[in-house]
Amino acid sequence: MTTYQVGYFIGSLSSTSINRVLSKALISLAPPDLEFSEIPIGNLPLYSPDYDADYPPEAIALKEAIEGSDAVLFISPEYNRSIPGALKNAIDWASRPWGKNSFHHIPAGVIGASIGAIGTAVGQQSLRAVLGFCNARQMTSPEAYIHYSPAVFSPDGEVSDEATAAFLRGYMEEFRDHIARVLTVLPRP
Repeated sequence: MTTYQVGYFIGSLSSTSINRVLSKALISLAPPDLEFSEIPIGNLPLYSPDYDADYPPEAIALKEAIEGSDAVLFISPEYNRSIPGALKNAIDWASRPWGKNSFHHIPAGVIGASIGAIGTAVGQQSLRAVLGFCNARQMTSPEAYIHYSPAVFSPDGEVSDEATAAFLRGYMEEFRDHIARVLTVLPRP
């Protein structure tokens, strides 16, 4: 059985992020052939082309983490109907300098949780547009806009509602299959 290394991003910098809770649930429900490593984004300076000739260590580590992954998973809230600033900054770092885009052809998944009724639907559309420009190979279905409730998700990521657990398990199985399909056609260097 092939094991895939998945680097994942938590779009929120909050220590109490519900998307961090969602990440724990996804990892616990994922197929055993997926291994996960969080790719931290909180210590990156704001991107500027002035750094392109001499990347800081935090940005080099970010690019190396992505390039060492078989796939990436974005688990993110929606801020003001768009992408959280820290996540967009990380994407900008990873996709630069010109010609050294770490997201080129990488299998990618997008999911997020919110206390709102529409989950993170609009923010995910913004994120998908950016990832499309970065030439990431996105899983387009199933879409997953998770309505978060502390009655369903415990702080350690345990999911008490079987229908929600089954949906998230299915999402992660589809993500694994997506990774396998993309890497069959476009193997990572």
